[in-house]
Amino acid sequence: MQYPFHLAFPVKDLEQTRAFYEGLLGCTVGRTAERWIDFDFWGHQLSAHLTDQPMTEPLTNPVDGKQVPVRHFGAILHMDDWEALAARLQAHGVSFIIEPYTRFKGEVGEQATMFLLDPSGNALEFKAFRDFNQIFAT
Repeated sequence: MQYPFHLAFPVKDLEQTRAFYEGLLGCTVGRTAERWIDFDFWGHQLSAHLTDQPMTEPLTNPVDGKQVPVRHFGAILHMDDWEALAARLQAHGVSFIIEPYTRFKGEVGEQATMFLLDPSGNALEFKAFRDFNQIFAT
């Protein structure tokens, strides 16, 4: 059995956060309160918590010739869903940290990936594998 994860993360504005996660990404909204919103993030529970603390720029590490944000979260999607999400984000003029592309082409773990920031500057990665058996392949 697969267990969903729970991730709580800071945001600067709940309305912008809801518009991004619900409106753009298509996540359904769960419980809400004055200072937080739960989202169904591809079967996982994300809790966006309003903070008054300043948000910081994400640190990066080089991966496959790109600067990948060290702190990020996201979802592994089926390739068709990843391609549809990439097209939707591009159609909405989303500015990517790393444009949609195939990483590790021809190698073990080949994957489609893209990175973007939510309205509060949280880094997200969406990836897909043609063969889900490659997710943990070494």
